[in-house]
Amino acid sequence: MTALEEALQKNILVLDGAMGTMLQAYKFTEVDFRGDRFTDHPCSLQGNNDMLSLTQPEAIKTIHRKYFEVGADIVETNTFSSTSIGMGDYEMEPWVYELNFESAKLAREVADEFTHANPNKPRFVAGSIGPTNRTASMSPDVNDPGYRAVTFDDLVISYSEQVQGLVDGGSDVLLVETVFDTLNAKAALFAIDTLKEKNNWDIPVMVSGTITDASGRTLSGQTVEAFVISVSHIPLLSIGFNCALGADQLLPYLRTLSQATEVRTSAHPNAGLPNAFGAYDQTPEEMGALITKYLEENLINIIGGCCGSTPDHIAQIAAAARLHQPRKIEQISI
Repeated sequence: MTALEEALQKNILVLDGAMGTMLQAYKFTEVDFRGDRFTDHPCSLQGNNDMLSLTQPEAIKTIHRKYFEVGADIVETNTFSSTSIGMGDYEMEPWVYELNFESAKLAREVADEFTHANPNKPRFVAGSIGPTNRTASMSPDVNDPGYRAVTFDDLVISYSEQVQGLVDGGSDVLLVETVFDTLNAKAALFAIDTLKEKNNWDIPVMVSGTITDASGRTLSGQTVEAFVISVSHIPLLSIGFNCALGADQLLPYLRTLSQATEVRTSAHPNAGLPNAFGAYDQTPEEMGALITKYLEENLINIIGGCCGSTPDHIAQIAAAARLHQPRKIEQISI
């Protein structure tokens, strides 16, 4: 049993909040994104937050520290888009392994600082694996529904490179998150499973899907129950949902999830829904009160925040989590 699994037996663990929200406050320019190393890169790099792990590493470490300081148990690596597919938009494919390795290394260093300072509260690193900007189940062209912009094999190759870097850099767990197309997620899980067998790794895996709207389905059309079943062939540390919805909108789907799975559950919702300008207005206190409902109903084992959430939001969530017990795993009812 890993240290992370031992911690989950005792407490609800708190995941960090949004990396992108925190980075926006720095107002980094194109020059900042390029740093000294990429001054001659052939295309614009501004907006490629993942590469800041290479060019602005102290900013990334500072954000990790801020989340740990307010009570987070787990921080995610700054690697949401760090696949060769995701980095293709910036012509950064040759640096994919390094992006993942260095991002995990930065998070590992900060986690170890906090664990050393308080061994009774160990801190962990989740290797963030995003969905990529392509979908294997659907065509991006309404006039050609049979077309696919990416194949399953393409995704496996891309995810394998990312996973290798994340594990080599020191991740405690791999988080396949913001799953809108389960076929993409299955490619990530296949890559992970293959590398685990090849390298004899004993690293746990989390999966977190995305309910896109009030239909209660993922973008590729799956209900909560269907999503659970379609990824249950892999032993998982947890399964849950993140992004797209605020805590109040996500609640009914977490109720369904908690009855549909025998593994631990996770949630990291947005800080409400975006306003007309794309910003998130939900206060930390408001989000904390909504998350408390999850805890009171015993729905959750791992809780955190997604878009719009800050250390102030995570502080409220962590305070609430300390007052409740983790969800007990019951026999599934589907």
